[in-house]
Amino acid sequence: MRIRFASVTLLLAFGLGLSSAYAGDTLMLPEKKQTKLGLYMSARDAFEAKQSKGDQVVFVDVRTPEEVEFVGAPTLVDANIPYMKADYSEWDDKKNVYAMNPNSRFLVAIEELLQKRGLGKDATVVLMCRSGDRSANAANLMAQAGYTHVYSIYEGFEGDMAKEGDNKGKRMVNGWKNAQLPWGYSMNKDKAYFE
Repeated sequence: MRIRFASVTLLLAFGLGLSSAYAGDTLMLPEKKQTKLGLYMSARDAFEAKQSKGDQVVFVDVRTPEEVEFVGAPTLVDANIPYMKADYSEWDDKKNVYAMNPNSRFLVAIEELLQKRGLGKDATVVLMCRSGDRSANAANLMAQAGYTHVYSIYEGFEGDMAKEGDNKGKRMVNGWKNAQLPWGYSMNKDKAYFE
Protein backbone atom coordinates (compact mmCIF):
# COMPACT_ATOMS: atom_id res chain seq x y z
CA MET A 1 0.00 0.00 0.00
CA ARG A 2 1.39 3.42 -0.96
CA ILE A 3 1.15 5.98 1.77
CA ARG A 4 2.04 9.63 1.95
CA PHE A 5 5.28 10.20 3.79
CA ALA A 6 4.26 12.83 6.30
CA SER A 7 7.57 13.25 8.06
CA VAL A 8 8.91 16.72 8.51
CA THR A 9 6.46 18.08 5.92
CA LEU A 10 3.75 18.03 8.56
CA LEU A 11 6.07 19.49 11.16
CA LEU A 12 6.30 22.51 8.89
CA ALA A 13 2.53 22.76 8.97
CA PHE A 14 2.61 22.82 12.76
CA GLY A 15 5.01 25.73 12.86
CA LEU A 16 8.17 23.88 13.79
CA GLY A 17 10.00 25.28 10.80
CA LEU A 18 12.00 22.19 9.84
CA SER A 19 13.04 21.05 6.40
CA SER A 20 13.93 17.62 5.10
CA ALA A 21 15.12 15.83 2.00
CA TYR A 22 12.08 13.57 2.49
CA ALA A 23 9.49 16.34 2.16
CA GLY A 24 6.97 15.41 -0.51
CA ASP A 25 8.39 11.94 -1.17
CA THR A 26 6.34 8.79 -0.86
CA LEU A 27 7.51 5.73 0.99
CA MET A 28 6.51 2.12 1.02
CA LEU A 29 6.17 0.88 4.58
CA PRO A 30 5.23 -2.63 5.66
CA GLU A 31 1.71 -2.71 7.07
CA LYS A 32 3.03 -3.39 10.59
CA LYS A 33 4.89 -0.04 10.50
CA GLN A 34 1.94 2.02 9.27
CA THR A 35 -0.03 4.23 11.62
CA LYS A 36 -3.56 5.60 11.61
CA LEU A 37 -2.25 9.16 11.67
CA GLY A 38 0.22 8.49 8.84
CA LEU A 39 2.98 10.48 10.55
CA TYR A 40 6.54 9.15 10.25
CA MET A 41 10.12 10.23 10.69
CA SER A 42 13.46 8.69 9.87
CA ALA A 43 15.98 8.52 12.71
CA ARG A 44 17.81 11.49 11.20
CA ASP A 45 14.55 13.49 10.94
CA ALA A 46 13.86 12.85 14.63
CA PHE A 47 17.39 13.86 15.60
CA GLU A 48 17.14 17.10 13.62
CA ALA A 49 13.67 17.88 14.99
CA LYS A 50 14.80 17.37 18.58
CA GLN A 51 18.04 19.31 18.03
CA SER A 52 16.35 22.31 16.47
CA LYS A 53 13.15 22.47 18.50
CA GLY A 54 14.06 20.91 21.85
CA ASP A 55 11.11 20.78 24.24
CA GLN A 56 8.60 21.46 21.45
CA VAL A 57 9.22 17.84 20.37
CA VAL A 58 8.70 15.11 22.99
CA PHE A 59 10.88 12.10 22.15
CA VAL A 60 9.81 8.81 23.79
CA ASP A 61 11.62 5.47 23.58
CA VAL A 62 8.88 2.80 23.78
CA ARG A 63 11.25 -0.18 24.11
CA THR A 64 11.52 -2.17 27.32
CA PRO A 65 13.78 -0.88 30.11
CA GLU A 66 15.95 -3.97 29.50
CA GLU A 67 16.51 -2.97 25.87
CA VAL A 68 17.38 0.57 26.89
CA GLU A 69 19.80 -0.64 29.57
CA PHE A 70 21.60 -3.33 27.56
CA VAL A 71 21.28 -2.16 23.92
CA GLY A 72 21.56 1.59 24.54
CA ALA A 73 19.39 4.62 23.85
CA PRO A 74 19.53 7.97 22.08
CA THR A 75 21.03 10.67 24.28
CA LEU A 76 18.25 13.07 23.23
CA VAL A 77 15.35 10.90 24.40
CA ASP A 78 12.98 12.57 26.89
CA ALA A 79 11.66 9.38 28.49
CA ASN A 80 11.53 5.61 28.28
CA ILE A 81 7.91 4.49 28.45
CA PRO A 82 7.58 0.87 27.30
CA TYR A 83 4.65 0.06 25.06
CA MET A 84 5.14 -3.67 25.71
CA LYS A 85 6.70 -5.42 28.71
CA ALA A 86 8.42 -8.77 28.95
CA ASP A 87 6.52 -11.37 30.95
CA TYR A 88 9.12 -13.68 32.44
CA SER A 89 6.44 -16.15 33.53
CA GLU A 90 5.37 -16.88 29.92
CA TRP A 91 7.20 -18.18 26.85
CA ASP A 92 6.38 -17.31 23.23
CA ASP A 93 6.94 -20.63 21.41
CA LYS A 94 6.53 -19.01 17.99
CA LYS A 95 9.31 -16.44 18.53
CA ASN A 96 11.39 -18.43 21.04
CA VAL A 97 11.47 -15.56 23.52
CA TYR A 98 9.71 -14.49 26.70
CA ALA A 99 6.17 -13.34 26.01
CA MET A 100 5.53 -9.62 25.54
CA ASN A 101 2.34 -8.05 26.86
CA PRO A 102 0.96 -4.52 26.50
CA ASN A 103 1.94 -2.08 29.23
CA SER A 104 -1.37 -1.14 30.88
CA ARG A 105 0.18 2.11 32.14
CA PHE A 106 1.50 3.29 28.77
CA LEU A 107 -1.13 5.99 28.14
CA VAL A 108 -1.09 7.09 31.79
CA ALA A 109 2.69 7.54 31.69
CA ILE A 110 2.50 9.46 28.38
CA GLU A 111 -0.14 11.78 29.82
CA GLU A 112 1.92 12.35 32.98
CA LEU A 113 5.02 13.20 30.91
CA LEU A 114 3.13 15.70 28.78
CA GLN A 115 1.37 17.28 31.78
CA LYS A 116 4.75 17.86 33.48
CA ARG A 117 5.71 19.89 30.41
CA GLY A 118 2.41 21.74 30.25
CA LEU A 119 1.47 19.95 27.00
CA GLY A 120 -1.73 18.29 25.85
CA LYS A 121 -2.92 15.82 23.27
CA ASP A 122 -1.95 18.15 20.42
CA ALA A 123 1.77 18.07 21.35
CA THR A 124 4.30 16.74 18.84
CA VAL A 125 5.36 13.33 20.15
CA VAL A 126 7.96 11.16 18.44
CA LEU A 127 8.04 7.44 19.31
CA MET A 128 10.91 5.03 18.74
CA CYS A 129 11.27 1.28 19.28
CA ARG A 130 13.79 -1.24 17.94
CA SER A 131 12.71 -1.27 14.29
CA GLY A 132 9.44 0.66 13.91
CA ASP A 133 6.75 -1.93 14.68
CA ARG A 134 6.00 -1.22 18.35
CA SER A 135 6.30 2.54 17.84
CA ALA A 136 3.62 2.28 15.11
CA ASN A 137 1.35 0.29 17.45
CA ALA A 138 1.98 2.77 20.26
CA ALA A 139 1.18 5.67 17.90
CA ASN A 140 -2.09 3.94 16.98
CA LEU A 141 -3.01 3.53 20.64
CA MET A 142 -2.26 7.20 21.26
CA ALA A 143 -4.34 8.21 18.21
CA GLN A 144 -7.29 6.20 19.58
CA ALA A 145 -6.88 8.11 22.85
CA GLY A 146 -7.12 11.46 21.03
CA TYR A 147 -3.49 12.41 20.44
CA THR A 148 -3.15 14.15 17.08
CA HIS A 149 0.57 14.66 16.30
CA VAL A 150 2.25 11.34 17.06
CA TYR A 151 5.13 10.34 14.80
CA SER A 152 6.69 6.88 14.53
CA ILE A 153 10.38 6.55 13.73
CA TYR A 154 9.91 3.87 11.07
CA GLU A 155 13.57 2.75 11.26
CA GLY A 156 13.74 2.41 15.03
CA PHE A 157 16.87 2.39 17.16
CA GLU A 158 18.55 -0.72 15.75
CA GLY A 159 17.03 -0.63 12.26
CA ASP A 160 15.79 -3.32 9.91
CA MET A 161 17.51 -6.62 9.21
CA ALA A 162 19.63 -7.02 6.10
CA LYS A 163 18.00 -9.52 3.73
CA GLU A 164 21.16 -10.57 1.91
CA GLY A 165 24.93 -10.34 1.95
CA ASP A 166 27.42 -10.79 4.78
CA ASN A 167 25.13 -9.00 7.23
CA LYS A 168 22.00 -11.02 6.40
CA GLY A 169 19.81 -11.29 9.50
CA LYS A 170 21.61 -8.46 11.32
CA ARG A 171 20.02 -5.10 12.05
CA MET A 172 22.33 -3.12 9.79
CA VAL A 173 20.03 -1.48 7.22
CA ASN A 174 18.97 1.78 8.87
CA GLY A 175 18.01 3.08 12.32
CA TRP A 176 19.41 5.44 14.92
CA LYS A 177 22.58 3.46 15.69
CA ASN A 178 23.41 2.73 12.05
CA ALA A 179 22.96 6.43 11.19
CA GLN A 180 25.65 7.07 13.81
CA LEU A 181 23.44 9.45 15.74
CA PRO A 182 24.31 10.11 19.41
CA TRP A 183 23.48 7.29 21.81
CA GLY A 184 24.88 5.59 24.87
CA TYR A 185 24.36 2.90 27.47
CA SER A 186 23.66 5.13 30.46
CA MET A 187 20.22 6.56 31.11
CA ASN A 188 19.28 9.50 33.28
CA LYS A 189 17.16 8.35 36.24
CA ASP A 190 14.67 11.13 35.47
CA LYS A 191 14.06 9.60 32.03
CA ALA A 192 13.82 5.98 33.22
CA TYR A 193 10.51 4.09 33.51
CA PHE A 194 9.25 3.16 36.99
CA GLU A 195 5.96 1.51 37.88
